[in-house]
Amino acid sequence: MARNERIVKNCRWALSKDIRTRVFDCHETPDLTIQSYLERIFRYTRAGPSVYVVAYVYIDRFCQANPGFRISSRNVHRLLITTIMVASKYVEDMNYRNSYFARVGGLTTNELNKLELEFVFLMGFKLHVNVSVFESYCCHLEREVGIGGGYHIEKTLRCAEEIKSGQQEEKRYNQIARIML
Repeated sequence: MARNERIVKNCRWALSKDIRTRVFDCHETPDLTIQSYLERIFRYTRAGPSVYVVAYVYIDRFCQANPGFRISSRNVHRLLITTIMVASKYVEDMNYRNSYFARVGGLTTNELNKLELEFVFLMGFKLHVNVSVFESYCCHLEREVGIGGGYHIEKTLRCAEEIKSGQQEEKRYNQIARIML
């Protein structure tokens, strides 16, 4: 992000070349650091670690799908709250309303609704994260964070996939049992 800030400082047009991604730019740079903002989101939403991993995947995909977009201090907060909210809806069984996420993120509900809508359209509604992609992002994050402490991310998507396959196996056994009876 520091590199992007230097680019923005030297040439204003480098921020968001695509008018569609400018929706994430705010007029003033928020006072909160990224770490403080993430801590606030974590404290008030209690989203599990898998939500943050999926949000990370979304941010990466978003940047790849929109090469004119540059993450900067003017858009990172809005991008974070949007991707975390969308990831929470994808991963978690129970979710807060958009209005609650908006309050946590310091936005109005209308602003966050607009950000969510633009985000999913810019992503082409491709929000599925398969287990292998999830695990590779977990490993990447563990390496990045684990340099000093050996942090391990709970791989809850893997557990969900195993439960799902177990249920399918159980259905097959039940079908075989019905046929044999």
